[in-house]
Amino acid sequence: MLTQPVNYGQNVEQALQQRKSSVLKGVSVLSPSRFISAALALAMIATPAIAKAQSTDNGILVYNAQHESLTQAWADGFTKETGIKVTLRNGSDTELGNQLVQEGAASPADVFLTENSPAMGLVDGAGLLAPLNADTLQQVPEAFRPSDGKWTGIAARSTVFAYNKTKLKPADLPKSLLDLAAPQWQGRWGASPSGADFQAIVSALLELKGTQATSDWLKAMKQNALAYKGNGVAMKAVNAGEVDGAIIYHYYFFGDQAKTGENSANVDLHYFRNEDPGAFVSTSGGGVLASSKHAAEAQAFIRWITGKAGQEILKTGNSFEYAVGTGADSNPKLVPLVDLHAPKLDPSKLNSKKVSDLMTDAGLL
Repeated sequence: MLTQPVNYGQNVEQALQQRKSSVLKGVSVLSPSRFISAALALAMIATPAIAKAQSTDNGILVYNAQHESLTQAWADGFTKETGIKVTLRNGSDTELGNQLVQEGAASPADVFLTENSPAMGLVDGAGLLAPLNADTLQQVPEAFRPSDGKWTGIAARSTVFAYNKTKLKPADLPKSLLDLAAPQWQGRWGASPSGADFQAIVSALLELKGTQATSDWLKAMKQNALAYKGNGVAMKAVNAGEVDGAIIYHYYFFGDQAKTGENSANVDLHYFRNEDPGAFVSTSGGGVLASSKHAAEAQAFIRWITGKAGQEILKTGNSFEYAVGTGADSNPKLVPLVDLHAPKLDPSKLNSKKVSDLMTDAGLL
């Protein structure tokens, strides 16, 4: 049975009140009589174990929509360096973004991390984020953070056309994402329209080309594309020759190649470049909740992620996402960010609600 560490600097009445509060959080406690004895005994001595336990009292709760393994590596590194405990509550961009809006100022979360920026924009638009410290913002180029300074980029991923190299030659590849609306691509490509990844790509298309062009493209997609549940599944279909190609993010390919390669042996990646909507680079975001009860620790976590140590994990780890910190290097297997020729977008302007409406109207959701 777990109990909370006693702060031996408190008097017994305060300690009992602390235990009462812990019960509300579902933590088992000692009976009052046994606890008073324990509190008096512990008040007489200080041990290293107590000191260590006290350091976790200032831990933070992270609502995490990023890849669990990546964020766990960040959390472990941050805790090792600072002694501050990090608890992760994992979910999707949409799920956790909407949950934060519903919880409002009553949310227990200290930090929100996303895979894509529209969910971060949703929470920011609801006025739930605190301004990030200036030294944190200075660690990330302006292209990877919004102008209001309420959140920042922590990683990035590139849109690609994953294609079956036994079925398509380079000359056969679409020159633009918009080309996939043409009749000759009917039944030949796939995507995961229900996923936050693809919806972020559509958000970029909307910002770059406007409502009518986006609506027309989505309606053509309904006719032309096969829908899959997840980017990995779409890439697997390309590998099997079920479709000629699929719109996904780059790291699915590199992640599979780093393992067995069984789902990507016949796959290669086409980068649209030329500031095409298909060259969109999605920014993963990190922000501190204005309602955080551990604001200093939460700010320190975002600063650590965007700093040298946090960005190094992107270079050396197995997430294969791009590092976005100033001067930070990404995994050497990746095409350098500067060579992607991505369109210039303010990540705070990507609109998840309007995209959802347009995709619903097109019959994709």
